[in-house]
Amino acid sequence: MKLALKLGASALALTLAATSAKAEGELSLYHWFEYIPQELLDKFSAEYDVTVTMDTFDSNEAMLAALKAGKLGSYDVAVPGDYMVEIMIGEGMLDSFEPSEVSNFGNIAPQWVDVSFDPGRAHSIPYQWGSTSFSVNRDVYAGDINTTSILFDPPAELKGKINMLDSQGEVMALASLHLGIPQCTSDRDQLKALNDLLQAAKADWASFGSDVAKDVLVSGDAAAGMIWNGFSAKAREEGANIEYAFPKEGFVVWMDNVVLLKDAPNRDNALKFMNFLLEPENAAAVTNYAQYTAGVTGVDGFLSEAVTGAPELSPPADQAGEFVMACDQDVQEVYDTIWTNLKK
Repeated sequence: MKLALKLGASALALTLAATSAKAEGELSLYHWFEYIPQELLDKFSAEYDVTVTMDTFDSNEAMLAALKAGKLGSYDVAVPGDYMVEIMIGEGMLDSFEPSEVSNFGNIAPQWVDVSFDPGRAHSIPYQWGSTSFSVNRDVYAGDINTTSILFDPPAELKGKINMLDSQGEVMALASLHLGIPQCTSDRDQLKALNDLLQAAKADWASFGSDVAKDVLVSGDAAAGMIWNGFSAKAREEGANIEYAFPKEGFVVWMDNVVLLKDAPNRDNALKFMNFLLEPENAAAVTNYAQYTAGVTGVDGFLSEAVTGAPELSPPADQAGEFVMACDQDVQEVYDTIWTNLKK
């Protein structure tokens, strides 16, 4: 009996060792769609002998919902936007790390180190940053596009031909900028005006779609579309005669971040991957692919001409961008109701 117990313990030890060895060679990502080149994942996999798997999402809100629905603990890292990092910290969904655990921490661009949504970068590293606005097909409309009226009170040429991002935070932020009201307002009159604006504008929109935002502009299925600046640059390169707007009322600025998730099954590999992405050459590979802007220093020598000359990456100095805010729970519930009614 004692011999049997010893054999059982040995077998258990071998099983645990095998499981541990397997876990040491894996990394599970939860990432935006079309936002990282496969070649870069392959490079990391070969360099560290790690098998990389990736699932994708198309909005911050979709990512949060999936993690809350039971996916937390299945992934090692995710790539949320700035305001979503703040929300996830508040909900206890992120693990923390020390800068000493990430040897390339010093490569983070100074303006992205001590950020309001993650002071001191205890839970995240910068990935890419950019803007959210809209683009217009110049074969369809030749007038002034640098106004949010293009989306919320469009000219006749664009009515019924507009695609909107399926992104609650960004749509609500642009609508607030259009009205000149603060984000996360609790004022009833302002909330009513926000709801009324969105419901009225909906009649002039053809579709909601984040994953098709680029394609509908290239195909001509949409004459205008709310879009991220990198997607707009890609659509232009693919032949769409579009121009990206920097509206005078303002536009959304965002920073996407790689976060270390709570209960990450492969924490060490997650930190290796985060460190890998802070290498200037690797950060530049993402920029060249996605056409946004890296959050680390030293990338300039690795950037393509398509990126360095892209007008979508050069907002006018006199036109301001604004980050999406994380609202208090009471206000967020009202915003959720407005959004739910808008999507019906």
